[in-house]
Amino acid sequence: MEKVTSGKQKCIAKVTSQVMLSAGIYSMWLKFPEEQDVAAAAVPGQFISLYSKDGSRLLPRPISICGINRAEHMLRIVYRVAGKGTEEFAGYAAGDTVSVVGPLGNGFTMKEGKSILIGGGIGIPPILSLAKELKGDVTVVLGYRNRDVFLSEEFAPYGRVYLSTEDGSVGTKGNVIDAIREHHLTADTIYACGPLPMLRGVKAYAEQEGIAAQISMEERMACGIGACLACVCQSVEKDSHSNVKNKRICKDGPVFDVQEIEW
Repeated sequence: MEKVTSGKQKCIAKVTSQVMLSAGIYSMWLKFPEEQDVAAAAVPGQFISLYSKDGSRLLPRPISICGINRAEHMLRIVYRVAGKGTEEFAGYAAGDTVSVVGPLGNGFTMKEGKSILIGGGIGIPPILSLAKELKGDVTVVLGYRNRDVFLSEEFAPYGRVYLSTEDGSVGTKGNVIDAIREHHLTADTIYACGPLPMLRGVKAYAEQEGIAAQISMEERMACGIGACLACVCQSVEKDSHSNVKNKRICKDGPVFDVQEIEW
């Protein structure tokens, strides 16, 4: 199966609910109009861009898709408050509206077989949407700093779940690769999203073990549609758009085959 890249739509979405999962981390469900159904086109690994109501904040805020309810034309996002834009979103309540562009980027290519899904920090939400749709033998490994293990219980219906924490307060003390080694986990394919150091570790582990891997990269974005070249990573091959060894994370990604990326 080839990667899926969908079109871009801008529409007004309605907030149906919002809750705080932990300090600074919020879960929001958005409902889209049927004639501009962003949810119908969305796949795990993609993101949407939300616009502030403050006219001084021109650039949208990209937020990964955590849940997809196509029947109800709804998407779920789970995000961390990191600035004025996301602080504004955290103040929204049911009935409020927000301007959205999406779905954007390339999602995960879902393969058959035995899988390990890896999420770290705020890279965990898109892994949940993947866990819900991925078929086969699924194992989930989630990495946190401490015992604030938001979303972890929601993975239980979709596969075996293992946790790691930097301080050892829950699960394996260390990182996600430490947890994989401790529990002797194996897979045909690894899917991962999280901070760059974690993804580097996943790449090294996958190459060492000969496991296929896809990684979803987190990066600050500007336009979110591939025009500005503000979010690039170093790639093995030249990008046809820029003719240099770069990939645009918002447009060519955020999901890449691990063999496409160099560090």
